[in-house]
Amino acid sequence: MKKNKLLILSILLIPLVFSLCKKDNGTLPTITTTAEYDDTPYELFIGGFPPPQFNDNPPTIEGVKLGRMLFYEKELSKDNSISCASCHLQKHAFTDPNTFSEGVDGSLGKRQAMSVFNTAWHRNEFFWDGRAHLLRDQSLMPIEDELEMKETLPNVIEKLTEREEYRLQFIRAFGDNEITAERMSLAMEQFMNTIVSNRSKYDQFLAGEISLTASEERGRDLFFTEYNPGFPDESGADCAHCHGGANFDNGQYMNNGLDVEADQDDIGREEVTGNAADRAKFKVTSLRNIEVTPPYMHDGRFATLEEVIDHYNDGIKISPTVNPALEYTTYTGLMLTEQDKADLIAFLKTLTDQELLTDERFSDPFAE
Repeated sequence: MKKNKLLILSILLIPLVFSLCKKDNGTLPTITTTAEYDDTPYELFIGGFPPPQFNDNPPTIEGVKLGRMLFYEKELSKDNSISCASCHLQKHAFTDPNTFSEGVDGSLGKRQAMSVFNTAWHRNEFFWDGRAHLLRDQSLMPIEDELEMKETLPNVIEKLTEREEYRLQFIRAFGDNEITAERMSLAMEQFMNTIVSNRSKYDQFLAGEISLTASEERGRDLFFTEYNPGFPDESGADCAHCHGGANFDNGQYMNNGLDVEADQDDIGREEVTGNAADRAKFKVTSLRNIEVTPPYMHDGRFATLEEVIDHYNDGIKISPTVNPALEYTTYTGLMLTEQDKADLIAFLKTLTDQELLTDERFSDPFAE
């Protein structure tokens, strides 16, 4: 009987204890639990890549964990229906198989969603037109975009502050439970910078672990061999000019001849810089995981790799800002045979990182 009275008294005291733990203005106190700040560095496996430069935001285990939570958090959107991961699906190398991603209320974006991997090695801005200087800047923009999440940052902060798991994780990542837009962006930047893709068949080939098939090897040769109209038998697909280095990109914005000037409805980089020389130029993206990231180009106009190669082979459109190297190929086209195209695609498929597509470190932390 005495034990029962003590139990009842303890239950009745819980609301009083909770109210005493609040500040006078009703907000949560700076420290509410025994969670502790932990700045243990997150260790990246960079393989053959050069060491990344994280500047003022090196990833920590707890910061990455928080960023992963936020990346998959649907409460970042107005009606709690979509997250960053809704348009950047892991099984598609963190892009969207739809031509344009669907936002809150069914609105559609204006450009095809870009892949999120190897961002730690990007050497220029983010988005197709580079309007976000840093990855942390990019991470917040979709939240307030009227075609995407349609939410406000103050509303997101209010929603997250009501959830204990976030208050605790902000303590572990930043030292206290204050939730701010800046901290959210830093955490998401940390997480996205840990999504590393460097375990493809081609990476294994470079490491001497496996061999390529005859078709893949011939495609590799075509990929890295320059266009040579004077010697057709020695001419290649000349892909590496724009898609070179460890990440198969070049850190530039280029007009790749999709449209003549009259048809350039999307002016691309020019919208950011105001420079007419940037008209219809878009960020040169990585070819890693290209097999699983259709549709292709900034507007998703090509559904298959075959269509992409046909465009570069003999479909380049001339306009004032088209890349000169691509314009040069229009005199004869790349002169690729059907077998050339098949071999080139076989090589491109060796750039698929199957482990990336299922790696639990990058998966939904809220999934059952």
